[in-house]
Amino acid sequence: MALQQAARSKWLQWEFWPYPVFYLPVYFLVLAHALRLRSLAYFTAVNPGVPLGGFVSYSKSALLHQLPREQVPATLCLNEPKTADQILALMKQHSLQFPVVLKPDQGERGWKVEKISNTSQLEAYLRRAPWPLLVQQFAEGPEEFGVMYIRYPGEQNGRITSLMQRQFLSVTGDGQSTLEELLRRHERCLHYLPRMLRRHRSELQQVLPAGERKILEEIGNHNRGTMFLDISHRISPQLAATFDRLSAHLHEWYFGRFDVRAASFQDLEAGRFQVVEVNGVNSEPAHIYDPAMSLWRAYSHLFQHWTHIYRIARHNRQRGWKPASARFTWLQIRRHLREKKINPNN
Repeated sequence: MALQQAARSKWLQWEFWPYPVFYLPVYFLVLAHALRLRSLAYFTAVNPGVPLGGFVSYSKSALLHQLPREQVPATLCLNEPKTADQILALMKQHSLQFPVVLKPDQGERGWKVEKISNTSQLEAYLRRAPWPLLVQQFAEGPEEFGVMYIRYPGEQNGRITSLMQRQFLSVTGDGQSTLEELLRRHERCLHYLPRMLRRHRSELQQVLPAGERKILEEIGNHNRGTMFLDISHRISPQLAATFDRLSAHLHEWYFGRFDVRAASFQDLEAGRFQVVEVNGVNSEPAHIYDPAMSLWRAYSHLFQHWTHIYRIARHNRQRGWKPASARFTWLQIRRHLREKKINPNN
């Protein structure tokens, strides 16, 4: 009964709507922009230094390698399939230790991203691993943020248009209930219950001490249960200056989102953080998924987001950069979707 109620309530909460359904109104705006710029793939000109502007089929490692080494967790890009023993040897050679994060070099929205803590988990992941594959040292900072940054061509300073803090899916013990009982009573957990029961099957009968918080999913993606909290009110000139300096390392990159881990917001503002991922024009202003955000406000922010994309693309076309052809872009999208179908999320 609780699962049925959760399924019904999920459809009433727009943050859980399927991506194609939620984006329907945005498609009309994108089409209007495409007609003005006479290109259905105009958005691929937003970041000329990134293949397809970072919309699909671009290398995450290529972007990370442009950033200062001290601000990026140690990351290996494996272009060809390798065995667990080979990966372990490479990890030792490059001083990587468990836990690590494995993820596709070309991916989005948490597809095939997993925290790997031992050899058995590594072997299980490799049975259906997508290639090229990234092996990244797990960044231990307790706080994770999504920082949406844009800068118009020719400008020295950009702006942060979205600031989101991740709140990982978790339960808190009461000293009496088993983990399974806590999962079944947690409203948000119910939306992901089958996955949570599989993931924590060896711990389900354990009783959590009163007040102890257990994080159920350490991969901070919305489709894994992570809550995205809007903290855009904390955007400051100091924070913008921090990301001005960071983005200056990226070649012909003007629009995207930095996903970072830090000890606190103060460390984030001061530049003391590690960048776990840089996204391109496929980035979303992730703060819109805050459960307190109204659907109307979310669309308002999304329309502003796509208007910036249109304007930056127009600037870059005036500078001589041409977008990719619609046919080529569509073929790359189809190829990526086919890969996701062959290798779905676990």
